[in-house]
Amino acid sequence: MIPSAILPEPGPRRALALLTLASATAKGIFLTSGVLYFTEVVDLDALDVGLGLSAAGLVALVLGVLAGRLADRVGPWPVLLASLLVSAAATAAFLLVDGIGTFVAVVVVAVVAQGVLLVARGPLINTIGGTSAQELRAYVRAVTNVGITVGAALAGWAVQLDTTGAYRLLVAADSVFFLVAAALALRLPRPAPLPSRPGPTWTALRDRPYLAVAALDGVLSIQYRVLTVAVPLWIIGHTDAPRWTVSGAVVLNTALVVLLQVRLSRRVDTPRAAGRAMRRAGATLGVASTLIACVSLVPPHQAVLLLAAGIVLHSLGEIWQAAGGFELSNDLAPPHALGQYLGVFGIGMGLAESFAPALLTWLCLGYGVPGWLTVGGLFVAAGVLAPWAARHAEATRTHRVPAKAAPDPAPAA
Repeated sequence: MIPSAILPEPGPRRALALLTLASATAKGIFLTSGVLYFTEVVDLDALDVGLGLSAAGLVALVLGVLAGRLADRVGPWPVLLASLLVSAAATAAFLLVDGIGTFVAVVVVAVVAQGVLLVARGPLINTIGGTSAQELRAYVRAVTNVGITVGAALAGWAVQLDTTGAYRLLVAADSVFFLVAAALALRLPRPAPLPSRPGPTWTALRDRPYLAVAALDGVLSIQYRVLTVAVPLWIIGHTDAPRWTVSGAVVLNTALVVLLQVRLSRRVDTPRAAGRAMRRAGATLGVASTLIACVSLVPPHQAVLLLAAGIVLHSLGEIWQAAGGFELSNDLAPPHALGQYLGVFGIGMGLAESFAPALLTWLCLGYGVPGWLTVGGLFVAAGVLAPWAARHAEATRTHRVPAKAAPDPAPAA
């Protein structure tokens, strides 16, 4: 039996944890092997695959806002279940792709469904977590990292075999994990739709203080691509660090997030505390970028130590940024439009993840150490502005009941 310290007691929290683990494993498979499947098995051009994925990401940003409003009107549970079922169907449809047209159609549906999943899951976390929603969100993020790591390991098996059969089996497994998550969703509470209020419909898009906070969170979210894009290319092409440090950096980052996310997020329970957490995140990410840049200036044994220090600081910055962003996105959103606001908040992070690979490649690899210092300065600047933006947004709130203080969840049907 798994200890309750690792897995919550039976009930909605355990169902949510297992659902997150299953869906994150599916996402890890997709992130690690999706491009290779389409280029090696379907024989599509790598550039076409990249453009298709970018287009799908942009469509997901727009539809994420619509999905958030739909979650407010019909309740987040039906939207969550639909996103998991569509993800399973779209992933299975990868096996039918035979050209660029079918690829774009299927991958857009898959990426949009996975984006909608995150939008619908937010209100459910608030409902299940109640007054301890921040701690539950931190736990869910730690479980997400575990799932992505498991998915990446499964994908590594297929990549190592490098056969058509192995890749197709991996795609089938990806779809099955989404189906398992959908089955687990049946055990979650089903909050009632939020009551509508008179006035403008798309209030989140008119809420400039909230949009400012979302934009700053988006800038800090560039850090998610540092370890997956900039660091591997930097290590291999610009430093004397051993090649094994590429995977070592990911393992160290994952371990720290899993171990520390819940602990370091517990006191980030107000907008002002969240603003301070984002300021710490910006400063820490800035120092981490400087250390990673300096890896290119030292011999191999020192490079390993310097890189490890940089990854540790980067991981701490990632944890604080995630905690601050979660708290601000929820606490600053009015309870009657939580889904809509979470969908809008996700635009900043989505744009960052879409354009970060090109930005990091241009700065860090194109300009070397000065480029890394520029990226670090960008993190520091966003962190410095975050507390002011959080205070300003909090002062403009008209609601007094924080979004995370949701009523006790109704029993599942």
